[in-house]
Amino acid sequence: MRKVYEAKSATASGPYSHAVDAGEFVYFSGQTAMNSISAENLKGDIGKQTEQCFKNLFEVLEAAGLTPDDVVKVNVYLTDMNNFAAMNEVYETQFTSPFPARTCVAVLALPLGAEVEIEMIAKKRK
Repeated sequence: MRKVYEAKSATASGPYSHAVDAGEFVYFSGQTAMNSISAENLKGDIGKQTEQCFKNLFEVLEAAGLTPDDVVKVNVYLTDMNNFAAMNEVYETQFTSPFPARTCVAVLALPLGAEVEIEMIAKKRK
């Protein structure tokens, strides 16, 4: 049986868990800028969308008993690479140096019209 972590204020838009414990690592599902109150994705300012993605992710991270310092890998998906600089400006405020490994790719589309989606992997402390 899978051990999962859910955050009460992060909304799932499909049949998946917010995070799954895999022993030494915890894998976090991608989060969009979905606001848990309205259940709608934020539109417009990619910086605010990126902040909301991390707010959602960090709530799940906390539910797993982890902190941003435990994150070892981040994947960022953007529907427009012209938003890279604005996303990156917010991204660098979410972690301290040394930063986690990261991949950022452009995608044709994201669920529910999202413009950015972010997923993470964290390593549990011993």
